Amino acid sequence: MNDRDPTGPGRGASGDRASRLSAAILRINQSLDLATVFDEVVDSACALTGARAGVITTIDEWGELRDIVIRGLSPEAHRDMLAWPDGERLFHHLRDLPAPLRVTDLAGYLRGLGFSPIPWHSRTLQATQMHCRGEHLGSFFLSDKENGEPFTSEDEETLVLFASQAATAIANARSHREVERARRDLEVLVETSPVGVMVLDAKTGRAVSFNREAWRIVDGLCTPGHPREELFEVVSWRLADGREVSFEEFPLSDQLEHAKAMRAEEIVLSVPDGRSVRTLMNSTPIRSDQGDVVSVVVTMQDLAPLDALERQRAEFLEMVSHELRAPLTSIKGSTATALGAASLPPQAELIRFLRLIDSQADHMYGLIANLLDAGSIEAGTLTVAPEPSSVAALIDRARNTFLSGGGRHAVLIDLPRDLPQAMADRERIVQVLGNLLSNAARHAPEATPIRIQAAPADGYVEISVSDEGRGIPPDRLPHLFRKRAGLAGGYAEGVTGGTGLGLAICKGLVEAHGGRIRAESGGTGQGACFSFTIPAAGASSAQADPRDGRPNGPGGREEKPRILVVDDDPQMLRHVRDILSGAGYEPLTVGDPVGLSDIIHRERPRLVLLDLVLPGTNGIELMEQVPELSDLPVIFISGYGRDETIADALASGAVDYIVKPFSHTELVARVGAALRSRYEPETFLCGDLAIDYTRRRVTVAGRRVALTAKEFDLLRILSVNRGGVVTTKTLLRQVWGLRGLDNTNRVRAVVRKLRASLGDDADAPAYIFTERGVGYRLASPGET
Repeated sequence: MNDRDPTGPGRGASGDRASRLSAAILRINQSLDLATVFDEVVDSACALTGARAGVITTIDEWGELRDIVIRGLSPEAHRDMLAWPDGERLFHHLRDLPAPLRVTDLAGYLRGLGFSPIPWHSRTLQATQMHCRGEHLGSFFLSDKENGEPFTSEDEETLVLFASQAATAIANARSHREVERARRDLEVLVETSPVGVMVLDAKTGRAVSFNREAWRIVDGLCTPGHPREELFEVVSWRLADGREVSFEEFPLSDQLEHAKAMRAEEIVLSVPDGRSVRTLMNSTPIRSDQGDVVSVVVTMQDLAPLDALERQRAEFLEMVSHELRAPLTSIKGSTATALGAASLPPQAELIRFLRLIDSQADHMYGLIANLLDAGSIEAGTLTVAPEPSSVAALIDRARNTFLSGGGRHAVLIDLPRDLPQAMADRERIVQVLGNLLSNAARHAPEATPIRIQAAPADGYVEISVSDEGRGIPPDRLPHLFRKRAGLAGGYAEGVTGGTGLGLAICKGLVEAHGGRIRAESGGTGQGACFSFTIPAAGASSAQADPRDGRPNGPGGREEKPRILVVDDDPQMLRHVRDILSGAGYEPLTVGDPVGLSDIIHRERPRLVLLDLVLPGTNGIELMEQVPELSDLPVIFISGYGRDETIADALASGAVDYIVKPFSHTELVARVGAALRSRYEPETFLCGDLAIDYTRRRVTVAGRRVALTAKEFDLLRILSVNRGGVVTTKTLLRQVWGLRGLDNTNRVRAVVRKLRASLGDDADAPAYIFTERGVGYRLASPGET
């Protein structure tokens, strides 16, 4: 119902109104702070139209409510408005208005639309949308003129004008925020880049900026006690072709004035006392509109780590050559002796030669197999074929192989009777156990036993191999499972005779199954224990588990669980996407964490795979900054495998941590385990209260309870977190999709209706308990 008044005030009043309007607009345009702008817009509009109250609602990119600004209402009316159950419906109705609206009887207007009576006192209303450059940004409402009269056409023009000003302010503030965020992201990206970046001013030759890595590279050339900037006065640049540039002879400003682009130039920076650093440099001149060089951007990489890597490669090749040369020497010696003898050796001696040749050939075969396995693990191409297997049979087979191969230690096995089967690639797990047994035998006296134990552990089977040998120093424990860890001396490992591959291969094989491996020791002389986990057969069968949501053949669920993958490496995104798609999931890949909250809100994934290092931030910081991540199981994926990093990631709330590169099997197993451990079963019982999640059905003592979608979602979240308090903000985020609000009235209204439907008494609750000032919880076991 739209009523328009064609009459208007006189010229004097019009002039005064125009003056006040101009003054208000000037005040509005003086600030980029949205809260200040909204307050000024509402106050000025109310003053110019005589309205008692004003409301501004803004929406996000997907049309969902983002902010609410309410002025002129009493605290009681404010609470009643936010708690009104039809508030969301009214918001959507007014959001979609095609033109400004004026209403003289608000209660009657809403009644005609089928809304419930409003709990606050408002009679008249005018509303309009806020648009800027074709984008719908929100709505502006004014209610109840102070003189009790209806709003006029002039009031409507004022409302539309201020709505336009508010929309412009919103658009400008958002643009300013985006520009500032882009600038900060770029600064952080440059500062944290693993490549050194410096910007030089062409006129003065001075360094305008240095990032952290650039200072690290040249820090060893600086003179202690002197400013870093003095380095440019003494440093010399030696190019790969032998040319040397000294800034004492040729000032840097002269060099930069005619600078040209340089690509991948190997340059040695040195100072007079002989200190130097070898770098790989790129430089790009930045020119003015007139073509003059105004600055030069230089990127540099320290070649020392590459030199160290090359040394490690050479050492590794030397070690492999030595390991292969030893059996070849024995084989060559045996054949040369037999063939060089004047007469055919006796049969017994010939058989001894042949046995030696056979054993050394087997040894070489084992060395080559380990090298191939290590390469597959490092490339992420190692695959396993798990199947339900008896753990006792696997351990027995590994023990027999160990003893028949010359093992002299007693092997004691302790297994519980109720040990479940495990999902294992039998050959590979026997290989792991064999490596661990041989490893224990290498470091323990023959008179001491080796013990093998196993036990169920939260959906996994944990197997341990312990010895009473010389133990492991604490500082060596974090490095045992790294490739070539045995080369540095100390606790060598594996059946490869010190190649440093045995435990690294064990780690790769266990993780390919979706398990973990660790080492423990009390210190030198106190023995060592190596433990690893593999999934129990009952918990690993995706087809038998209704909770993981993957397709399980005819009659199974058709909906694919959506997995959000956040990684700035396009190749890794494609790799993970292909693995998840092939495993029956629906992957959603994102290369930039900006807007992660909105992505989760819009796409509603069931699990997040999050890279540890991202542009401008890292995964651990995102766990703190993006509250939506706390609502989901998060698995970190990272090339950093240090124990301290993994511990920090898990402490931030992640459910798992996968080290790159990883195999297809490991990723699928880890994702399935995380989903099964996080999501609710098909049914839930709490006293007489029963919830069927699949059918969205709720009963109390067998009586069917009809709930709205919001009521069911709220009950579901409380039940999944049974016994734990769910905060009001969490409920607003998960049930309503609202972020940054603490609207207790909206949640309280739904809880009140939910209690009434369940027959629960707020004063003496049986199911839903209120934690004042915090949120709500469902009764713990034993409270019902």
